[in-house]
Amino acid sequence: MQLAHNHHKPSTHNKEIILVCEHMTSPANAGSIFRLADAFGVKEIIFCGNQPDTRSSRLRKTARNTEKTIPFRVSDTIKNTLQELHDLSFTSIALEITSNSKPMSTVDFSRLDKVALIIGAENIGITDETLEQCNNIAHITMYGINSSMNVAQATGIALYELTRS
Repeated sequence: MQLAHNHHKPSTHNKEIILVCEHMTSPANAGSIFRLADAFGVKEIIFCGNQPDTRSSRLRKTARNTEKTIPFRVSDTIKNTLQELHDLSFTSIALEITSNSKPMSTVDFSRLDKVALIIGAENIGITDETLEQCNNIAHITMYGINSSMNVAQATGIALYELTRS
């Protein structure tokens, strides 16, 4: 029998995860990101550069009120944000397919306590400048013809991989 919402007891994990969103503008994707952040115990979301309208009815509907409970902030520049997180001992992992990215399923996340997961814009992904600043670049192995995945769906898979170890 399905468990009623008021009987749900959240699980816990031992990682401090921050999502860093580079130039994300889609309210629907941002709403999904808030909801995923709640589901996976993300500490904070940082929108860098262009950002979605957090007052958008589409964002609020998709987020299901998690935009009110997940801390978030806006940063003008991702470069300074990543430097700040590195100074706080966060390991930055860019979620992007590149010539030297590793499959997420092969990365050992068990030794990482503080992770900044970098996700990119809907159409262009993560900029080369940002990729160069990240400690690691990982991708989700895909078996179909399409070479990309929706940013929110990819974030959900990545957060699962990060928190299961």
